[in-house]
Amino acid sequence: MKKLLKKRILIPISAGIIFITGSAFQNDFFEIAKQIEIFTTLYKEVNMNYVDETNPADLMDTAIKSMLQELDPYTQFYNEQDVEAEKIRRTGDYTGIGANVRTLQDKLVIIEPYKGYPADEAGLKAGDEIIKVNNTLISTYKEDAGDLLKGTPNSSVNVTYLRQGKEYTTTIKRSEIEINAVPYFSMINDKTGYIVLSKFNNKAASQTAYAVRDLKAQGAKSIILDLRGNPGGLLLEAVKIVNLFVPKGQIVVTTKSKVKKFNRSYYTQNEPLDTQIPLVVLINGKSASASEIVSGSLQDLDRAVIVGSRSFGKGLVQRPKPLTYGTQLKITISRYYTPSGRCIQALDYWHRDENGNAVRVAQENYNEFKTKNGRKVFDGGGVFPDEALEITENSPITKAISNDFLIFDYATDYYYNHSVKDINNFELSASDFTDFKNYLKSNNFTFVTETEKSLSKVLENAVKEDLDDNIQKDYNTLISNLNNSKALAIDENKDEILSLLTDEIVKRYAYREGLYDYYKLHNIEIKKAADILSNTSKYNSYLK
Repeated sequence: MKKLLKKRILIPISAGIIFITGSAFQNDFFEIAKQIEIFTTLYKEVNMNYVDETNPADLMDTAIKSMLQELDPYTQFYNEQDVEAEKIRRTGDYTGIGANVRTLQDKLVIIEPYKGYPADEAGLKAGDEIIKVNNTLISTYKEDAGDLLKGTPNSSVNVTYLRQGKEYTTTIKRSEIEINAVPYFSMINDKTGYIVLSKFNNKAASQTAYAVRDLKAQGAKSIILDLRGNPGGLLLEAVKIVNLFVPKGQIVVTTKSKVKKFNRSYYTQNEPLDTQIPLVVLINGKSASASEIVSGSLQDLDRAVIVGSRSFGKGLVQRPKPLTYGTQLKITISRYYTPSGRCIQALDYWHRDENGNAVRVAQENYNEFKTKNGRKVFDGGGVFPDEALEITENSPITKAISNDFLIFDYATDYYYNHSVKDINNFELSASDFTDFKNYLKSNNFTFVTETEKSLSKVLENAVKEDLDDNIQKDYNTLISNLNNSKALAIDENKDEILSLLTDEIVKRYAYREGLYDYYKLHNIEIKKAADILSNTSKYNSYLK
């Protein structure tokens, strides 16, 4: 088994700096100048005359971000500190403690310590709550507290943290951190290789190529490429990864924009590693952007069988635009299209609902396209797998539990209250699931459904129209029945909840590398992929 010991971080799709000019800007020049003058006058008057003291920088920051919110979530303004953070995400190189850290109002929570890096060597575990860095209390620190953990190589930082209610201190010696795009690869049987591609940074293609070559040298006759949970990154790296498996000169993706210079077709530029080796690509709802370029293009070219659940559906391309004083704008400049001509963008940010939310493209509005072999594929909703596995698509209630970090917190408590002798054979029991449901109750887990929101709106309108006396009883009955249904929904989604709990718990005992080892033995998507690859006729049947 081979592992890439170092790791890297991602950045949203960006292949370089492109300056946006053209006829559209020139035609709107007078209107732009007019609106800027209006805003400048207003901004000055507010700062000079408002009854209370104002902070000009905060006002401007709010104004800029509020304006960009009207566009899409990927068009963002970066101050000087943000620009440096983006550089780290693009290259994957920084100096710190080597851990994924979540910043809260009064503490920093260790989400995942990277094996063999300073945080791990100092004994920090997932779930530890850092409350003080050197002499600085997190609860009173006004800036980004995560920056306190960064510093020069070999410098030391003292941290005070809480673990299971008890306070501890430790000293961590910072080091250079490198997060790999391919954190893991190995053989899962004597004929099939398995590659995890978790980031699309500037090493993604080279590390994937290395893994393919190594696995083939070990005897791999087929490959599973795991893109689950991969949020995307550099577009050119996605093109290069497709190029590993398809011939030189093949179109992979096309970008289309209102600015002509951004219209471009990306072709494979190099000789491939292997155009014949059977390939399965794993995706899920968190596979986005560059992951969808790879999976969608390989599907369109009938070069791989796609297994899992529908991908996220991000068909937009961003580029960074330098601004003054070291700031930067990351702006959506185009949509991308796979070789069949489809754009898999799922959310329409330009036609929002009455609440201002982006509208998902309705299935009846999907357009049909054809793959190289004439198979039907569709746009509008992400990449649809050739073999869909229901358990891999999390339900709304499961997402709500996960988003509240209740799965993460339960795994923390489980780790400190259970010993596991053989992690590769670990399995949660029925009593564990009952215990988790009680944990949800004790933590006052609530979940507001879309149905509840609609019913609440009906009641609100009834009150305004003085009709609530007539429907209040029926409303209470509906809400009561709905609450009963929500309680049943937890049981109905038992398998996917247990799957997420298992993943989080296994990482506590065996790090992320151990989770991938566990996947090889137990993961349903990998088992399905291996089954498809073990039967040539079955594999070919998906592609015809």
